[in-house]
Amino acid sequence: MRRPRLVLFDIDGTLVSAGGISARALAATLLDTFGTEGASASYDYSGKTDPQIVRELMGGAGIAEAEIEARMEAALDRYRVRLLAWLRPEHVTAKPGVGPLLEALAAEPQVTLGLLTGNLEPCARAKLAPLGVNHYFPFGAFGSDHADRYRLPAVALERGRSRAGIAFEGADLVIVGDSVHDVLCGRELGVRAVAVATGKTPPRRLAEVKPEALLDDFGDTASAVRAILGDGEG
Repeated sequence: MRRPRLVLFDIDGTLVSAGGISARALAATLLDTFGTEGASASYDYSGKTDPQIVRELMGGAGIAEAEIEARMEAALDRYRVRLLAWLRPEHVTAKPGVGPLLEALAAEPQVTLGLLTGNLEPCARAKLAPLGVNHYFPFGAFGSDHADRYRLPAVALERGRSRAGIAFEGADLVIVGDSVHDVLCGRELGVRAVAVATGKTPPRRLAEVKPEALLDDFGDTASAVRAILGDGEG
């Protein structure tokens, strides 16, 4: 019998596209809070947490670290309020095959689903709401839990263990995402990383960091399930 799996999904570029509304809301917030949006137009947001993005953009704009930290809470709160006000259902588009894939995984008795995302939790939930898929993800680890993306797998693992009552370890934990950071963030824990080339990171770059599986998208549900769960393993 297959070992239980804890499968954690990234959101932006993996499950959905939100039409760039996050970047626009954050740029407006940074301008309000710090007087500059920095190099937001050319910045690579992939796989980073919201606090990390604020720190890197404002640091790059010459804002002192102490000032960034002093204004961080206010900036994130303003961003959250603005994003929730600006986001409309029509901004959100599901990536190919997401609905059938989540339905198939949720039907597997040995699978526990969760989120692993750099979004603040309210923003993550708002982006998933138009698709009606939040119920698949009763818990997760978010940018509001820690600014360091590489600390989030351990947070999600502990929550998954508590929720499922299962001592998940190593490759029992599967991280699915579209960025290099999604592939690498759980490597110290020995997780299974599945990359999907539906975001802004080219497949060639994803392949360079050696995920256990690399998908073009989730359009072939059966193949995606096999790749995520590790067909023939455990």
